[in-house]
Amino acid sequence: MTTRRQIIEWCDHTLQTHLFKDYAPNGLQVEGGNEVRKIITAVTASRAAIDYAAKQGADMLLVHHGMFWKSEPVTITGWKKQRIATLLQHQINLAGYHLPLDAHPELGNNARLAKIMGWQSDYQCGEQNLLNIGRPEQVETLSYWAGELLHKLGRAPVIVGDDAVEIKKIAWCTGGAQSFFQTAIDEGVDAFVTGEISEAQYHLANETAVAFISAGHHATERYGIQALGVAAAHEFGIEVQFFDEQNPA
Repeated sequence: MTTRRQIIEWCDHTLQTHLFKDYAPNGLQVEGGNEVRKIITAVTASRAAIDYAAKQGADMLLVHHGMFWKSEPVTITGWKKQRIATLLQHQINLAGYHLPLDAHPELGNNARLAKIMGWQSDYQCGEQNLLNIGRPEQVETLSYWAGELLHKLGRAPVIVGDDAVEIKKIAWCTGGAQSFFQTAIDEGVDAFVTGEISEAQYHLANETAVAFISAGHHATERYGIQALGVAAAHEFGIEVQFFDEQNPA
């Protein structure tokens, strides 16, 4: 029998959660049944993901974006009540891993995006070493990499920059890491890839000639939670399925 505690302790140890200062709790967020025979993984603990886990008879929902954030009200009302009520009704454990899953050198979102895109990470820097600096396996234009991101992630990226510029040095951080753009510029890269873009990045890209690529928050963070799920399935010999949503953001 595989227990909730075994899986949480393994995830905590594998992802080295104690090394990170996060704005969301990492680990168990809602307690369900003790025995875990089936896990559903998803990017976010959305109502759709929870309903899917319940329909599949899962004992745990393992996600990157959990349900509790420091910037949100602490009251359990409305949509949050409905999500938690479904989890409790079906005795589903909810576990979430945020920054530790972004940063893991093999299972992490940054590592998996690099593998999919064929980018070599040379070093990490910035806040909690979440920004990756590296190089593509082959030197191609910004236009080429825009096409590759569309093809491999299934979402058209937002591009600010000269389509013809060659990308020899690249920086990336999945999700909502647009605030890392200045650090990437300071590192002398040709392009920075993340999930989201804010108004200010348009001007920085134009004025520094460093390309900014917004490839989608959800689209860039599908792969870490899938890798963690596969590793858990191998470790414990239990069934794991990935649930995806067509989230354009």
